[in-house]
Amino acid sequence: MGPDSSQDAQTVSQVGEFGLIDRVTSGRQQSPGTLIGPGDDAAVLAAPDGRVVATTDVLVEQVHFRFDWSTPRQVGRKAVAVNLSDIAAMGAVPTGLLVGLGCSQDTPTEVVDELSAGMWEEAQQVGIGLVGGDMVSATALVISVTALGDLQGRQPVTRSGARPGDVVAVAGRLGWAAAGLAVLGRGFRSPVAVVGAQRVPEPPYAAGPLAAEAGATSMVDISDGLLADLGHIATASGVAVDIRNELLEVPQRLSEVASALGADARHWVLTGGEDQALAATFPPEVALPEGWRAVGVTAEGQGVTVDGAPYEGSSGWEHWR
Repeated sequence: MGPDSSQDAQTVSQVGEFGLIDRVTSGRQQSPGTLIGPGDDAAVLAAPDGRVVATTDVLVEQVHFRFDWSTPRQVGRKAVAVNLSDIAAMGAVPTGLLVGLGCSQDTPTEVVDELSAGMWEEAQQVGIGLVGGDMVSATALVISVTALGDLQGRQPVTRSGARPGDVVAVAGRLGWAAAGLAVLGRGFRSPVAVVGAQRVPEPPYAAGPLAAEAGATSMVDISDGLLADLGHIATASGVAVDIRNELLEVPQRLSEVASALGADARHWVLTGGEDQALAATFPPEVALPEGWRAVGVTAEGQGVTVDGAPYEGSSGWEHWR
């Protein structure tokens, strides 16, 4: 997309708020459902279902991303992906994004250009765009993304609908981002596959609506770890969740990386966050939709176990802990 070299040398204070907004939005194509896009007091989106699904995530530099580990473009993609996976987890399809950006006045405009390029790239994966937002001065680089979605006439799939006897299933990758984080934390930049998974997740966006259509009773996106996020379903639904090790897939690549680092690949799969996979529960008589694989069952009771026993150690990421 390319701003020229003279623009690259500028900072956000030199370009100004409105010049920066223009760089982010100019020449971009919006989805047909965007009736009024950037440039007015607010955006207007079509809502054919009559209901709007909305979610927000905030990413802070040095907490959620580091520019010595990821490029601004990769960070932009990740900022959008973590929100779109929440929309998918409700059984909805995305319709638009609102983006808030806070950065210092000496931030190079090139950083903002690349962040926005990554955001647009990820948004285009599901055919939507950035319909509005805000930019402010801040001491740390902060990205806030709000994603909007449409249920297409379906009921939302919440965390509270699981019933005893349901099948627990997952869609997407597990443990890859955690392996990448471990590799980066040791000062390495390869293997590329696991490092790339930490930099840019690959959420199974289509799997959410497919699960809803198939009759999923509950669903959640896996941002903090499989056990931690299934814990939300267990609590909200008032059921016990048991993960079965024999059903849990541990990719050979993760085992190789874990062996090299003296780590436990199964621990990454059970507790690693940021892959933005999906977990859901299905009635036992329902055939799992494409892309979903069984990993456990629900029962009367409470909490999350592995092979019937509590898992020793941390079950996943939690802020302020």
